[in-house]
Amino acid sequence: MKKLFAVAAFAAATMLGVSQAQAQTYKTGAGVLVDFGDGATFVGPHVKHFFKANHAGEFSVLFADGATLAQANYQYHQPFAGASGLQWYVGAGPGIIFGDGFTEFAPSAMLGLDFKIPGAPLDFSMDWRPRFIIGDNSDAEAGRFNAGFRFTF
Repeated sequence: MKKLFAVAAFAAATMLGVSQAQAQTYKTGAGVLVDFGDGATFVGPHVKHFFKANHAGEFSVLFADGATLAQANYQYHQPFAGASGLQWYVGAGPGIIFGDGFTEFAPSAMLGLDFKIPGAPLDFSMDWRPRFIIGDNSDAEAGRFNAGFRFTF
């Protein structure tokens, strides 16, 4: 009986720890996203919103010299155990790059880190975001990175 009680207590503690570890550290964040690496550097506003504890949508409109990138991405987040506010994420989503006389479809994938400063309404993210350009000048840009700076609420 004591062994059964110990196993039940361990299972309950484990489930409590897992449920706490899966809670997101903020609901919505808005700020600036910088997309840099191979090719042009894009900068502009973006919003990240958690629809569920581990599932977020990121929406941005970024500007570069003579071009605009609009994108909507899905991201799956998981926290690092013992690192308050730090999460890793993977995701993907469509994008459209347009400018004077051209429009290109630009889907991308991402793998990154998201850090919400505990006790402060600030969040930072950094990811590797390879992009595929589909259009007149089709290409793959493996060396693309994004840095996000957000105010959370």
